[in-house]
Amino acid sequence: MAKKNVKLIDVETPNLYREIFPYSEFPRIEFDNEKVDYNFPKDIWITDTTFRDGQQARPPFMPKQILKIYDLLHEIDGGTGLIRQCEFFLYSERDREAVELCKERGYTYPEITGWIRAVAADFKLVSQMGLAETGILTSASDYHIFLKLRKTRAQAMASYLDIAKAALDNGVIPRCHFEDITRADYDGFVLPFAAELMKLGDEYDKPVKIRLCDTLGFGVPWAGVALPRSVPKLIHGLRKIGVPAEQLEWHGHNDFHKVQVDAATAWLYGCSAANTAIFGCGERTGNPPLEALVIEHAQLKGITEGVNYAAITELAQYAKKELGFEIPSNYPLVGTDFNVTRAGIHADGLLKNEEIYNCFDTEKLLKRSVGVAITDKSGAAGIKHWIESRYEIEIAKHDPRIEKIKNKIDTEYEADRISVISDMEMFAWVKEVFEDDVPPLKK
Repeated sequence: MAKKNVKLIDVETPNLYREIFPYSEFPRIEFDNEKVDYNFPKDIWITDTTFRDGQQARPPFMPKQILKIYDLLHEIDGGTGLIRQCEFFLYSERDREAVELCKERGYTYPEITGWIRAVAADFKLVSQMGLAETGILTSASDYHIFLKLRKTRAQAMASYLDIAKAALDNGVIPRCHFEDITRADYDGFVLPFAAELMKLGDEYDKPVKIRLCDTLGFGVPWAGVALPRSVPKLIHGLRKIGVPAEQLEWHGHNDFHKVQVDAATAWLYGCSAANTAIFGCGERTGNPPLEALVIEHAQLKGITEGVNYAAITELAQYAKKELGFEIPSNYPLVGTDFNVTRAGIHADGLLKNEEIYNCFDTEKLLKRSVGVAITDKSGAAGIKHWIESRYEIEIAKHDPRIEKIKNKIDTEYEADRISVISDMEMFAWVKEVFEDDVPPLKK
């Protein structure tokens, strides 16, 4: 039960936290050195915003593409509820067609939810689609309330509560998106609004959810930092007034390279749900990468039986081939060079024991074999590893055929080559130096 003494502080002028957000300078991180403790929920999960925030910085997905992504999210989840929900725009015919296609699958997970503005007229879209839950945009900072909406805090809260009531009156769970919470007046607006939502939930005997939206990526993962930027304190305060972990969700952006760690931090301090998008897509710098949070969950809670971790690789292949995603080669978990080494000393270590230079069994868990890219730094060990990973053969580093290939590589780089040696070149050179004794390729 929420505390009853949390009251709205209405003000005449906005609190813009100029000492933290001077705008003419980089934002500042202020420490109050007041620590809060971990409050790790028993159950944590992932939600997905690929079809909502994920589409705000790219050409819209076609309905059949959305369906394919939805199928792959379901395949990764494996019926476990790890990827518990995904949210959809509901405004265009294309949006609604995508929802209908996904609903026809009949999957329990991910559950299909909507997203609307805090406008009563938008609510009919949720009812028409027959959804059990919808996100509602409820901007929390004075930047949004005063400067965008041109309202007072009291007026904003009243309008937000009206739309939440409308949802509950129609049997739909409202998920209130506290936009720009990392610049919001926490004691003056965030906690009082959250307390009123909890009272509303008690009145209707329905869970009212709160999504903490770090709209500009200002959140930091350190407990000793002052509000409103401390993710631990943002979660801790809401839990302290009685908001259950399962009714809290974190939604971050990567403006300051903290999107992944902030989402995990939210989990650790009492927030059950972390909102994500595939490969970190999303407005501006993007949202927490879904695949990263799937692996983070496994590190925090252990491997979940039923989760298909290898389907992450399939999702990446589809995103690159069919959706035009430009995934950097050094991108963790799914980039082409994620588990590829170029240095000869590393290749030599891989030959002795794969664990020396590979962070986990990527073949078993992601269906990604360890690779070696051939450059002037690869040496005989790198060439040996490249050949043995592709052909049915064991060969010594000092085999004359290895030496011949190494000489060809050295010649290329002595002529000022800067690119890596391609697989096509390597296959041709193996054929040349092995002559009539080329070993069979591995299946």
